[in-house]
This record gives sequence, C-alpha cells and structure tokens, in this order.
Amino acid sequence: MHILVLLMGLMTAASAQTAGPEKGPASGSAKPVKMVVLGDSLSAGYGLPGPAAFPVRLQKALEAKGIKVEMTNAGVSGDTASGGRERLDWSVPDGTDAVIVELGANDALRGIDPAVTRAALSDIITKLQARKIAVLLCGMLAPPNYGSDYAAKFNAIYPELSKSLGVPLYPFFLDGVAADAKLNQADGMHPTAAGVDIVVNNMLPTVEAFLGALSGQRS
Repeated sequence: MHILVLLMGLMTAASAQTAGPEKGPASGSAKPVKMVVLGDSLSAGYGLPGPAAFPVRLQKALEAKGIKVEMTNAGVSGDTASGGRERLDWSVPDGTDAVIVELGANDALRGIDPAVTRAALSDIITKLQARKIAVLLCGMLAPPNYGSDYAAKFNAIYPELSKSLGVPLYPFFLDGVAADAKLNQADGMHPTAAGVDIVVNNMLPTVEAFLGALSGQRS
C-alpha cells in the first residue's frame, strides 16, 4: 500500500484542536531559550536543504514574533522512540531549557509494539523532567494497515502520556500536511519546504504557549 494512502487514515483521525496561545515569553533583552528538537526525519528535514528544516523554520517564526530561541536540530532519520531514548544524553546537552519531542512515526510504520514506544517516550520525558527541562510532546498517528486495535493502542500513547506526566501536547505533528500530495515529497511521507512551513504555522500557537509558560517559570 502506498504510504500516501496510509497517511490518509492519519488525517481522518487527527484532532483539529491545539492548545491556544498564552502570553509569550519576554523579548527584547531577555535571555534566549535554548531549545532542542528531538525527532526523526520528519523534523530533521529529510530531503530538504538545511534552512528549510522544521527547527530552522520554527526559530525564524518565533523570532518574527520577538521570541529569542537558540534552536538545535537533533533529528535523526529513521529513528524510533527507543533510538531517541538511547541518544538522549548527548542529543540534549546541559543548559537546555526546553525540548520538543517528535518521535514515534517510524515505530508506527514498522508496527513496533505500542507498549515499547510508550515506555521509551515515557523514559525520555521523565529523564528530561528530572533535569528540569521543559517538554512539548508532538503526537503521531498510526497508519491503518496494522488494524484498528493497533491504531487505538498507538494513538492513545500521546494524550495519555501528556496527561499522566503533565506535559503539553501538540496532537498530530503532520496536521494539515499528511496525505496532501502537493505538500509532500515524492515518497508521499516527508513534507516539502512548503509543507514544513504549514506544520510550523499550525504548531506555532502551541509553541508560543509552551514558551510563555516556561518564561513564567524562569522569571
């Protein structure tokens, strides 16, 4: 089954609602927030020039709103949630203030047991929290080819972890882009530069709220 067809199932299940914006972090002479995007090829910028990758485009969008961020792209193509956990310590250096976790797409495509994915993501979040690093979790949705039972177990991971571990959630990283051929590369899965900009635009209010809350904690 072509990956574009699989992603059609994701779009039908995606939530259209995201967290509303709160008061943004201080600008002007405020110290920049050191942020890491811990992810896979979707956030790393697979198939795109470096300046078109999600972390770079998100940083520019935040700067346009007067929000200072020092962004690190810690995306690794092909990585799973377990892979992200294994490289967590060296991917997120000391002094990091915030991490956007975008992992799980490869788990779903490979049919990895949702319990394994859940445990890895839980470990990532709790380890970051122990280091006093704020976390924004990006959700992913399973393609329909593994059946409804698998999809239900996998899709529940992100909202349940968000609730149980007390971290904000952006429900579906590819919201507005998945299954749209014009916004994806030839493989039907990885966003084009225009697709990345839509991801950034859709996610921006959630990131602003996340950084606004972090700014309040730091002040």
